Amino acid sequence: MTTEFGPLAKAVYEQKYAMPGETWPDTAKRVVDAVMRPYLPELADDTERAIRERKFLPGGRYLFASGKPLHQTQNCLLLDVEDSREGWADLMRRVTAGLMSGAGIGVVYSKLRPKGAHINGTGGESTGPLALMQMVNEAGRHIRQGGARRSAIWAGLHWNHPDAMEFIRLKDWPDEMRAAKEADFDSPATMDGTNISVILDDKFFAACENTEDPDHSRACDVYWSAVERMLSTGEPGFSVDVVENAGEHLRNACTEVTSRDDNDICNLGSLNLARIGSKEEFANLVRLATAFLICGSLYSLVPYPEVAETREHNRRLGLGLMGVAEWLAVRGKAYAPDYELGTWLMEYERSTEHAAEFAAQLGISCPVKTRAIAPAGTISIIAETTSGMEPMFAAAYKRRYAKGDTWVHQYVIDGTAQRLADAGIDPDEVDSAYSLARTPYRRLRFQAWLQTFVDHGISSTINLPSRDEQEFSVLDFGEMLYECLPYLRGITAYPDGARGGQPLTVVPYAEAKVWEGVEIEEVGNESACVGGVCGV
Repeated sequence: MTTEFGPLAKAVYEQKYAMPGETWPDTAKRVVDAVMRPYLPELADDTERAIRERKFLPGGRYLFASGKPLHQTQNCLLLDVEDSREGWADLMRRVTAGLMSGAGIGVVYSKLRPKGAHINGTGGESTGPLALMQMVNEAGRHIRQGGARRSAIWAGLHWNHPDAMEFIRLKDWPDEMRAAKEADFDSPATMDGTNISVILDDKFFAACENTEDPDHSRACDVYWSAVERMLSTGEPGFSVDVVENAGEHLRNACTEVTSRDDNDICNLGSLNLARIGSKEEFANLVRLATAFLICGSLYSLVPYPEVAETREHNRRLGLGLMGVAEWLAVRGKAYAPDYELGTWLMEYERSTEHAAEFAAQLGISCPVKTRAIAPAGTISIIAETTSGMEPMFAAAYKRRYAKGDTWVHQYVIDGTAQRLADAGIDPDEVDSAYSLARTPYRRLRFQAWLQTFVDHGISSTINLPSRDEQEFSVLDFGEMLYECLPYLRGITAYPDGARGGQPLTVVPYAEAKVWEGVEIEEVGNESACVGGVCGV
């Protein structure tokens, strides 16, 4: 397996993470020397090798900030907001501090009184949670995360909040707004920098199942309204917190890390299954990666003091996976639950006991949970494999991204597809997000199975055909989704073309082969989270 970066991986690495004059081995050494060597020096060399070989990739904030004076290497904040003037003001303080330090944010607004509710103190009426969400979105528009990148924001509202139906329609942009967005992605639109999710809990499923429940009709209305919008605009998604996860509804921006506690924080890194040769090697890397993230919880700065208090109590780790789809494809396996993969994932589950071992060794609190599968967008590009649990997007595509103040695109041949082609396998025969878009139940079923090995959540976006090309009805999709929902922690969908400036466009393999690696300047396009939807 090659150790050299392909053109896209090299461009993304140098643009986003490399310090001046730094090579990838230099980055691996810088990160491990800063984060791990002071705490667990006996594991540092092996961990550095794992990063250098791209078998373990710490989250992007680790690659960017480790060894710098402002070394906030933990990613996103999980926030709640109280229903008071002080609560609103305090949220804006924390949002500003978080975004300016490079953290993404997720906020649950369910405690806020609905729009129009009476305010005793002033005699006026509340503007409701949707107003505060939009204030946060606009703060994100004008705050570059850490001074360097577009803000990542998530907003959640429980299904039974009085403003839930308006929340579901919040990102239904009028035609003129959509047209402006198509022409120039920087044109402002309602909540355009924020992912939104309806939060489902045990009460929701109880109400859906029992026609005598007083909330039955409301639960059904909210669900089917959300599903209809999901198939048209990609918004909202669903967050699910039931049974043993009840109450754990706070989320990070891409929703894979969950918490009950205000001011919690992410701590992410991913194992690259596509580069790991055996289950025994994978088991050892699970241990090393867990140790690295434990050290990161000691090393990383935080944006304000309350975060340190929550981290000390919970010390959540988000050890994830990427290259899952490539691991399956190179073995000739379908994108589906798999016995052999399951035996590897049983080793992945041992991160819980590894975390307890290292916490005891270091004399610190034991992490309450340890596994979360993030989208790993730019990290999977550097790793040159499939992102998170997602299938390969397509054999070839055109990817748009920001380079300084300019938007450019490159034609990309998926690394997995090329390796399969080099091995004599037709990449068009391999499951991809593009091909699976017409059979979403397969995606849902695989995610539900994978979730059984993950104690936090999985960030996943189901790609779908455009609304006009969907061969299934709203009823069909809603029923297959409902069947899987109790076994998921969250899900979003992205119908093709739902938002202006989408970052990936499928192109013929032959076309991409001609232009591969050539950077072409554009105007008015965006990269990672289209319209707030974190996709592949």
